[in-house]
Amino acid sequence: MKEGEQGRFFISDFTLRGSLSLVTIRSPIARGRLAGIDCPSMPSSYTLIRSSDVPGKNQLKGTSLPVLAGDRLSYIGEPVALLAGPVRSKLETYAEQITVRAEAEEGVFSPEPEGEVLARRSVRMGDPETAFAGAETVVEGHYTTGIQAHWYSEHHGAAALPSSSRILIYTSTQWPFHVRASAAGVLGMAPKDVLIHSGLLGVQMDGKIWYPSLIASHAALAAFLLKKPVRLILTHQEDFFYAPKRHNAAITIKSAVGKKGEVTAATVEVAADTGAWGVFTDEVLDRICLGALGAYRYENLGLSGAACPTNTPPRGPFSGFGLSQGFFAAERHASKVADTLHEDPAEWRKNHALNAGAGFAIGITPREIPSLDSLLDCAASMSDYNRKWASYELLKNSPKKLADPGESFRGIGIALAFQDNGFFYNDEKEKSSVELTLDKDGRLEIKTSMADEEENNLIWRRLAAEQLSLDLDAVSVGSNSTDRVPDSGPACLSRNIVTIPRLIELAAAAIRKQRFRDPLPITVRRSAGQTRTVNWNNMPIDQNALSHPGWAAGVVEIEIDPVTFVPIVRGMWLAVDGGKIISEERARRYLKFSMIHALDWASGEDISYTGGLIPGDVPARCCIPLAGEYPPMEIDFLWSDTVISKGLGDLPYSVIPAAYIQAVSQALGCSFEKLPLTAKDIWTATRPEQGPAQQGMP
Repeated sequence: MKEGEQGRFFISDFTLRGSLSLVTIRSPIARGRLAGIDCPSMPSSYTLIRSSDVPGKNQLKGTSLPVLAGDRLSYIGEPVALLAGPVRSKLETYAEQITVRAEAEEGVFSPEPEGEVLARRSVRMGDPETAFAGAETVVEGHYTTGIQAHWYSEHHGAAALPSSSRILIYTSTQWPFHVRASAAGVLGMAPKDVLIHSGLLGVQMDGKIWYPSLIASHAALAAFLLKKPVRLILTHQEDFFYAPKRHNAAITIKSAVGKKGEVTAATVEVAADTGAWGVFTDEVLDRICLGALGAYRYENLGLSGAACPTNTPPRGPFSGFGLSQGFFAAERHASKVADTLHEDPAEWRKNHALNAGAGFAIGITPREIPSLDSLLDCAASMSDYNRKWASYELLKNSPKKLADPGESFRGIGIALAFQDNGFFYNDEKEKSSVELTLDKDGRLEIKTSMADEEENNLIWRRLAAEQLSLDLDAVSVGSNSTDRVPDSGPACLSRNIVTIPRLIELAAAAIRKQRFRDPLPITVRRSAGQTRTVNWNNMPIDQNALSHPGWAAGVVEIEIDPVTFVPIVRGMWLAVDGGKIISEERARRYLKFSMIHALDWASGEDISYTGGLIPGDVPARCCIPLAGEYPPMEIDFLWSDTVISKGLGDLPYSVIPAAYIQAVSQALGCSFEKLPLTAKDIWTATRPEQGPAQQGMP
């Protein structure tokens, strides 16, 4: 492909004639000092690039993360050098002969809130100590969530093509302008002289927000120094071991419960693992803390949160940006409170959830909260939850059931959650712009750096065509190369169905007013307006992110084989308030995919770092379920007259795991409080010495 030529492609299928290949030389230790790099004798066509060769700033834009490690090493696999050469096989041979000399220090591999902390949060409302002293019942739970790998369509990669005055970079990214800013900083160039053309993203689950900027900076650095095209594609092993995973978290919730089952006070402690360096620390920590409070009312509250670095690969935002970890704890705890009171968890939620006019503990009151009773009733009706819950409660305590070791176990769980629609912090991430041009031939072009999925493009084209009474064929979405489009910010947090459509409608409306009085062509650009903020922990949080949250109630029903102890999901149901649904077909398909991925996080994806590294046999054990392995799924939307589109794609991650764990807990009479939950965990809980009493189930 020639410089400037457009087209959508996967980076792994992209080639540049005469290009060099690039491999990454990585740290062998989790923490310590880089003493040196010993390189074998190589032909002059092979070059080792170190941090001292970086002509600009050796730092990724908006982070403290180095592009190539200098004196300090912070995790196993951290890039310390790049080896470039013309023949890939020889390149790999030379790379194996390179020795990274390092002086190891003791590493930190789990969050330590009393040690180094990158960010803290603290909330206090009322007098929780007095409320606990007068509590009828106290319920406490310790909830943990593991890391999770993204299911993106291809491994991370980039290709860079230098010229005399600028450099062109091809990569698959959700945030092209962050790639541009990062690469420009590394090379010491003006951002306008670095052009980014994004390839196909496909499925990514927010796995390609910031990490493509690191890979692209590596490729650009080599191309800039060697004055030749360079291509860098991570292997499957590299991508799995070193690319960002979902933040793991430990959350303790303690609730004081009154005589009517109401929570009179609560204390919440959050410890989030950021990995090395900490990327998106404030965004993720705030969402974990917010999710840990759930959708419930509090008069007396004490919350403390800490984002803690460890000597493991840097974590990355995952679908939900932390809300899912927090909601797992909040919803699992809500069910535990209901179990303690011997109440139906669905009915307990209806009695104690937020209602219209209520606000979140961070000081933001949404403009609207739908009827959460209706949402829960919808999910319960679809799944026949009420009858099944009552039946499984009787079955769980049946003497016949307990005496028959061959009888299968059944359970059902329910959960409730919301999703925000944008970033909490109003910085360069929210400088969103869209540009529309109506030309002399009556054709309209939409320009946005988020252009990727054909379905999104079709939705945007339809919106603009309706506004301007144009044929759909007369509307197109232009290239997303950074020299031809405005900065629309990162494609995440449902911004492609909330922010971008709103800006397209505003720009099209402006063109409609001008088209018959001003000469063509007419170009209109619209950007996200000024935001209102509220201070929480002395930090200005954007209120717009939570002004119109999307909501969902989810139900999961399971059956456990008494021989294998593997839960079989009999069905998953999701009731969604997503506001104005622009494309119901796309919404359903996306939600079903997210439901499967969320279920895998809860039940199948047992990934963890051991001594700073994921064990080598784990990638072979992690596989995406095939279509024939999907459990039955049903989705219903609560339609309304609102003209506001709300985020909905991340909702399954906040409700499905908690509903699944509650279903397993009911089936076995045990209180499980971790993600993922493995067959070994279940088998251990069913051993006589680890019965329900030991597991804490009332």
